[in-house]
Amino acid sequence: MTTDSERPTTRTPDHAIDPLFHERWSPRAFSGEALPEAELMRMFEAARWSPSSYNSQPWRFLYALRDTPDWPVFLDLLTPGNRKWAVDTGALVFLVSNSRMKVGDEFKPAPSHSLDAGAASLAFALQANRLGWHVHGMGGFDRERAPGVLNVPEHHRIEAAYAVGRAKPWAELTEEQREKERPNARRSITDFIHEGGFPKRD
Repeated sequence: MTTDSERPTTRTPDHAIDPLFHERWSPRAFSGEALPEAELMRMFEAARWSPSSYNSQPWRFLYALRDTPDWPVFLDLLTPGNRKWAVDTGALVFLVSNSRMKVGDEFKPAPSHSLDAGAASLAFALQANRLGWHVHGMGGFDRERAPGVLNVPEHHRIEAAYAVGRAKPWAELTEEQREKERPNARRSITDFIHEGGFPKRD
């Protein structure tokens, strides 16, 4: 497991799956440890091999390591609630997707650009966990300012922000933090799968 052994969890899958899926979780209490750039590159390398429509690979990752000139710029784009805990992570990442793809000699709309970027983000997070780091995805950032601050090109969309760092050991957490730092469970798969189409409504 990538989490410390004392941390309680309610994550028990109903079907046999590889542990890398239910061991992944998103803490908010981080240790403040710096993230070596080489480790971050390994996470991006995992994202590189994600599937995408027409192999268009529409994802773009923008990053800032802590204690670098870009760090306060990225941190300032987060909402105050996220900034409060993300300051203790080792890297901040913004995921951007390209809404156009090249098909032959033409650029055409890429209907699945967000889906493909999402696949890359999961590969990124799973690799992070395998290396002993954690990724916390965030929708809470300044969506109006971020494109200009990050110089995002036309036809590109910022999908999410991510904080990457080392989870603070359970033994070092306050009681208040422990209430929030238990990996949460998931709904049963019977809530979101249907054989055939959606059930007919009366």
